[in-house]
Amino acid sequence: MPSVFEHSGLRFEYPENWVLEAASEDHLEQVVVSSPNTGFWHLSKYPRDSELETLFDEALAALRTEYQDMETEPAGDLQVEDRLLMGFDVRFICLDLTNTCWLRGFQTDDATYLLLCQAEDREFAQVSPVFQAMLASLLRHCA
Repeated sequence: MPSVFEHSGLRFEYPENWVLEAASEDHLEQVVVSSPNTGFWHLSKYPRDSELETLFDEALAALRTEYQDMETEPAGDLQVEDRLLMGFDVRFICLDLTNTCWLRGFQTDDATYLLLCQAEDREFAQVSPVFQAMLASLLRHCA
């Protein structure tokens, strides 16, 4: 049976054996759901007038600061639950392990969202369907 997060207009299902942490600060809400291993799903909710391009630039700059040899490619426009998402696929090495990161963004009438999903590549193959299911669950409940 999946667990359900519901707060401040956000609602999504996630695996019951994953750990959830939520925080609110200065018009920014964040939720991080971590797998038992290396994977995590990090959602940030910004005010509606936030520009996705700026949020992507800031997130990619932060990743580059941490992982200098990362590879980035645009993910192209994605349709999930009838909602258009934009973003980037990122790969980098950390502690001699290759990691994959999805950076996705979308807007609703009320907010702008930035989602970062990341895991070490061996785990990523297993958790990427979970990341996708969590995103679909979130989008089904977004206004």
